[in-house]
Amino acid sequence: MNYSDLHTKIDGYQSKMLEVLEQLVTHESPSTDKDSLDSYIQIVADRFSPLATDTTLIPNPTSGIHLRVSFKNPRHEQKKPGLLLLHYDTVWPLGTINTQPYRIDGDKAYGPGIYDMKASHVMAEFALRGVLEIGEILPRPIEILFTSDEEIGSHTSRNLIEELALQSEYVLVLEPPTAEGAIKTARKGVGIYRLKISGRAAHAGTQPELGISAIDELARQILHIQDFADQGKGTSVIVGVVKGGTRSNVVPAYAEARIDVRAWTEMEVQRIESAMRSIQPLSPGITLDVQGGFNRPPMVRNKAIADLFVKVQQIGSQLGMDLQEGSTGGGSDGNFTAALGVPTLDGLGALGDGAHAIHEHIYLPAFSDRTALLAAALMEL
Repeated sequence: MNYSDLHTKIDGYQSKMLEVLEQLVTHESPSTDKDSLDSYIQIVADRFSPLATDTTLIPNPTSGIHLRVSFKNPRHEQKKPGLLLLHYDTVWPLGTINTQPYRIDGDKAYGPGIYDMKASHVMAEFALRGVLEIGEILPRPIEILFTSDEEIGSHTSRNLIEELALQSEYVLVLEPPTAEGAIKTARKGVGIYRLKISGRAAHAGTQPELGISAIDELARQILHIQDFADQGKGTSVIVGVVKGGTRSNVVPAYAEARIDVRAWTEMEVQRIESAMRSIQPLSPGITLDVQGGFNRPPMVRNKAIADLFVKVQQIGSQLGMDLQEGSTGGGSDGNFTAALGVPTLDGLGALGDGAHAIHEHIYLPAFSDRTALLAAALMEL
């Protein structure tokens, strides 16, 4: 297929795409604010409703409503769908837009959540709008899932993501690409552990010998736990939060640490899990409680992922793009789908930089190009 007409069509949407982008970025959607989440996704549902075969708002009592958007026609009856994964929650607290307003400065557009990943919401809409408005017929059904809790672990959406993925031919995740613009074919698995330490309190001045310091134990355990890391295998173990004690004149009876772990392979995940569960007290009278674990399995590059990337790379070359593949230590919902064996590509969102940072932005000259790439991929895969 010659994609020049499709690309030209999407180029013509540029001003409208920016208008919608401003609307979405200005309407904040923090992960923990259900009212804001629900009102945001209603805007998205209303935008897709005239285009799609069906839009389904999926109730969620503990976080924002999830949205499923379906594109089907009678020719698709025997074909498995392609699945697009997007999340609409952001890390930014309500009111951030007042201090970091949406703005365009040269060839960049700024705003909280614009890069991760509200620009992708615009891309998904206008990619499909372009296909439909030039009269093309999608080769298979397309399902789009917008979820509300990716930034806080996907606890309410994981089952839904996995259920749809197992019914799908492939999964495209519209997270941002790498800083160089590469499509992501591998991600580390992500683990979060909480180590709780109990000792015994005592007066620090009159009876320190009767106390058992949980903080002393924590200091020793931190050095021990950090040795679980394996730089050669890319396994990181970071103690990111520590706290303990009550007053300076009391031997601390309690301390805890929160530990972030990342690993490229399932073998390393299992090694870390075994090591964390095997931690023993280093001082007499101490009790330990290890909680948590890996909440996202590794997205391991395999033949199915590699083959899917080559197809998208070839599509990109027809659009004048030299697409490369990359990997990242961060996790996404693509970790879940890849672990199920479903061919998955990640990082198909907008080019930009600054996810979760005050300089978060997208690169406008590539906005319609990446949207055209998505549209062409939906037509070809």
